[in-house]
Amino acid sequence: MSETKEDSLSGLDQVRALLASGRQPPFGVKLGMSLIEADRGHAVFEATPDGSSYNPMGFTHGGYTSSILDSACGIAVHTALKPGQAYTTLELKVSFLRPLSDRSGTIRAVGRLISIGGRAAFSEATLYDAAGKLCATATSTLLIFEQRTR
Repeated sequence: MSETKEDSLSGLDQVRALLASGRQPPFGVKLGMSLIEADRGHAVFEATPDGSSYNPMGFTHGGYTSSILDSACGIAVHTALKPGQAYTTLELKVSFLRPLSDRSGTIRAVGRLISIGGRAAFSEATLYDAAGKLCATATSTLLIFEQRTR
């Protein structure tokens, strides 16, 4: 197997390179969310909900909220990976505390690494609206594995 440059970088170095290049994770681009900050065990995403993310009741769909929380949990873990490691979400538990809408303003999801081992990692995230009100929380279990060459 040949090793790419990205495979030889730690997870934190990969995330720092992404931010330095001005690029965003592709799924985040699709949903209009941006990784704005990252350090070891820490990640922050922002987004501004609008009508395109609404459910039939006129509030942001739970999948939208779950996606930004999952991203914050995942990137917090990503920043602690060794070169050649990868991860995938095994479990995500989300608690919805208040609805989001275009009146929420720019929302912010803050992810934190709780623990990482050779096979599993645990993280959590909190999501706040523009007024600083807590709107949702998440906990996540992630599988750690050796990355295969693409």
